[in-house]
Amino acid sequence: MMNLLRNVLALIAGALIGGAVNMALITISPSLIPPPAGVDVTNAESLAASIHLFEPRHFLMPFLAHAVGTLAGARAAYVIAARWKAPLAWVVGALFLCGGVAASFMIPAPAWFIALDLLAAYLPMAWLGIRMGSRLQAGKNPARKAEA
Repeated sequence: MMNLLRNVLALIAGALIGGAVNMALITISPSLIPPPAGVDVTNAESLAASIHLFEPRHFLMPFLAHAVGTLAGARAAYVIAARWKAPLAWVVGALFLCGGVAASFMIPAPAWFIALDLLAAYLPMAWLGIRMGSRLQAGKNPARKAEA
């Protein structure tokens, strides 16, 4: 029963941590890479009407937010989970992928960005989170380190 509870908490924590990292990066994005003049990135109509003004550099922070958020969430789920660590981290990655697919229909963006985002920011980052989590835990447990 405790393993089940810990695994559920791992999923919830992974989603919350990944979402918090994503939102933090999106929030600071305009101060790092200002949007084109006159564009209100918090308004969907303004964004849709002005998307043609965006340069590739304007898509860097949204991509990083998606990738780093997924990475943080998947790694957290892996580290917190009691059992089925990798599958739970993959579930977090899949949840974020579903969010990315939904966002691609709601938020206007060039096709190249949508393709790059969906192919490189979610499942590959979940895989990397699993690798990082397994190495972190192997470093804490000498017996597991000897097995590797």
